Amino acid sequence: MERIASFQVDHNKLAPGMYLSRRDGEVTTLDLRFKKPNTGDLLTNAEMHSVEHIIATLLRNGRARDAIIYFGPMGCQTGFYLLFDSRRLSDREAVELVKETFAAGAAFNGPMPGKSAAECGNYINLDVELAKAQCAYYSGVIRDWTEDRLAY
Repeated sequence: MERIASFQVDHNKLAPGMYLSRRDGEVTTLDLRFKKPNTGDLLTNAEMHSVEHIIATLLRNGRARDAIIYFGPMGCQTGFYLLFDSRRLSDREAVELVKETFAAGAAFNGPMPGKSAAECGNYINLDVELAKAQCAYYSGVIRDWTEDRLAY
């Protein structure tokens, strides 16, 4: 079998940041890498789940909501994937959107979105403060990121 593209990236050298993972027709996937892989310093389940709820809510309610296809965690617990419609959002606009959204996540003021048994199958491990802390960290990592830095 062929190795998939993401397995061809040297994860020992991959630093936290924002990367272009793939393009599938009009769908672009960004790799929002929070942690350096293979260090044991992974996002906890609660951190990942909490960031997912806040950022997905902000993206799907934001100015580019019609371009957002998916936002969710990586199984390796080192970050998230953002899939968007490249007909509606350019790479440059996506970078700016991610920066704005994580800054808004760091400043989020309100109850955790989807924190009930009716809305989420694992609502117990959601924590607004964990999400805000991780959003603030990542916002700092990507503060000066540009479209030119999207290559792995």
